[in-house]
Amino acid sequence: MKKLIKVIAILLAVIVLFLATVFVVNVICNKIEKGKIQSYGQLVPVDGKQMNVYIQGSGEETVVLLPGYGTAAPALDFKPLIEELSPYYKVVVVEPFGYGLSDDTDKERTVENIVTETHEALQQLDIKQYTLMGHSIAGIYGLDYVNKYENEVTAFVGIDSSVPTQGGNDEPFPTGMYKQLKLSGFYRLLMKLTPDQLIAPEVDDATREQIRIISLKNTFNASTLSEGEHFGPNFKATEKLSFPKNLPLIFFLQANDTETEGWIPMHEEQIKNSVHGKVMTFDGDHYLHHTRSKEIAENFRGFMEDVKSGQ
Repeated sequence: MKKLIKVIAILLAVIVLFLATVFVVNVICNKIEKGKIQSYGQLVPVDGKQMNVYIQGSGEETVVLLPGYGTAAPALDFKPLIEELSPYYKVVVVEPFGYGLSDDTDKERTVENIVTETHEALQQLDIKQYTLMGHSIAGIYGLDYVNKYENEVTAFVGIDSSVPTQGGNDEPFPTGMYKQLKLSGFYRLLMKLTPDQLIAPEVDDATREQIRIISLKNTFNASTLSEGEHFGPNFKATEKLSFPKNLPLIFFLQANDTETEGWIPMHEEQIKNSVHGKVMTFDGDHYLHHTRSKEIAENFRGFMEDVKSGQ
């Protein structure tokens, strides 16, 4: 019995030491990495906080890029697409609160708050007319946005963008588990053990390292946790909305989505009443802008030229 107790005590001590080490290493690394983050873009005052916006290109027309859920550093994640669009357009990447270099916030991440804050950032920069181009859940926010600010938006482009009717967003969001993963340091440990899980386009090593550092900073912060908790209500809030009939509307979708039943037909339903509506598919995964940026940019330009010529 004494030997058994001794073994158990040793095991418990090892476990406690391991947990303490993971926690302390995470705290130290967070402090070190904070000083390694390289600034990009410009900070814009929005609702008493600072929102980061990155601008590249000087074209007469403006394209505003909106990220998908949990994209840690949108301006870096969109890098391949920015490179393809910026020779022809002024490209603006808005990093919502909790994303990229923007401040975190405790304000609820309702679709109304997210849309209002994005609009305020553009107003602060005196950007009055623009195409909205959004990835993933930006399809939900973009749908609400174009109905609120129809006179400002010249077109909407979805990159494998979400649809209010796609379902699967009513499950309880595991906020507590995610908080513990981040606070305990185990998220950092998981990233270290499985580095391939870092979602990033093909970029140079320095940019990839920045994405990694910013991912560790932003993942499971207050903003993204609140946004996750509001998946259900936000999809519900937009399910009766439709894109304005006269708004040019094009969706770039992955051809073989095995996760969401009826992915392509749901988007075809969204364009059925549009005067200028189109759905295009590409081989690739959910992050089409990582691998199909050239095709997205070329087909978007062609689509808008057809719209202007009345075809």
